[in-house]
Amino acid sequence: MNSNSSPNKIAVTSAFLSSVIPILFMLFSDIAIWKVLVLFVLTFGVSYYVIKLLLERFIYRKIKIIYKIIHQSNTQHLHQDDDALIDQVSDDVSVWAKERKDEIAMLQEQENYRREFVGNLSHELKTPIFQMQGYIDTLLEGALSDPKVNYNFLYKASKSVDRLIELVDDMTSISRLETRNVKLDMTVFDIRELIEEVYDEVDYLLKERKITSGFRQSADVGFHVNADRRRIKQVLINLVVNAIKYGKESGTVTCGIYDMDENILIEISDNGDGIPEHALPRLFERFYRVEQSRTREAGGSGLGLSIAKHIVEAHAQTIKVRSEEGKGTTFGFTLQNAD
Repeated sequence: MNSNSSPNKIAVTSAFLSSVIPILFMLFSDIAIWKVLVLFVLTFGVSYYVIKLLLERFIYRKIKIIYKIIHQSNTQHLHQDDDALIDQVSDDVSVWAKERKDEIAMLQEQENYRREFVGNLSHELKTPIFQMQGYIDTLLEGALSDPKVNYNFLYKASKSVDRLIELVDDMTSISRLETRNVKLDMTVFDIRELIEEVYDEVDYLLKERKITSGFRQSADVGFHVNADRRRIKQVLINLVVNAIKYGKESGTVTCGIYDMDENILIEISDNGDGIPEHALPRLFERFYRVEQSRTREAGGSGLGLSIAKHIVEAHAQTIKVRSEEGKGTTFGFTLQNAD
């Protein structure tokens, strides 16, 4: 067999050498040639099997050590015969090498994500800090006594502080959600009533952008869900505010509610410019912005969608997005049906 070719060659060569050397000495003596030949055959045979046995034991012992390292949790193959073990080791080493390659690729991807995240976080922190520094330095340099600018600058500095507080609060929330260090207060409530409550709270934003809010025909009646009402309200506020900020001015924000048997599907839609297809897979990443300049002007910490995703997943549910450029965007998530 192929697996034994190398040990066989080594054993034959070693046995031949160990047998020929004493035979050469005997040829110069008076011993009959037939006796020399018999002795050669016996010496060669014994040497071959002894050397082959020692080689195989040494080689297979080393292979088993490697095999144990690769498959520490799977030892049943170690009791196979030697030939099968060689084939199994060859296959498993190939699988192990592929897994290591995939693991390295994943680690490189995570490192790129970490580097991007740190860069984004640094930028998000620097913007309000530099703004506050500029306003305060201007006031200290003499503008504090100017009634035309002092209040305005203090107000703007206060807004920058608010943004920092919002960013820190959102970072704290997402950190707890990611580590599962959060307890859900599960209750049964009407999801339509909660959406109406959210519409009322963001009414000033709706009026500011002249946007009309409403429900689709599918949401004419109430739907009871089993979830953490306070946290689901946070999800809805993030999605509705997102639809208002990035939807079309004088446009619409609509909500659809659908009975999906075991779950209830809630969809928040706008009729804005939509989102490029290439950006959809990254929308729920922390600090990811489709268009840096336009989205920063809209404000926010850049963590709203990521927080919404973690809250929904903490309920063992899913959240998705679909969008078509020029026609608008729809975010949808599910909750457990309590009816």
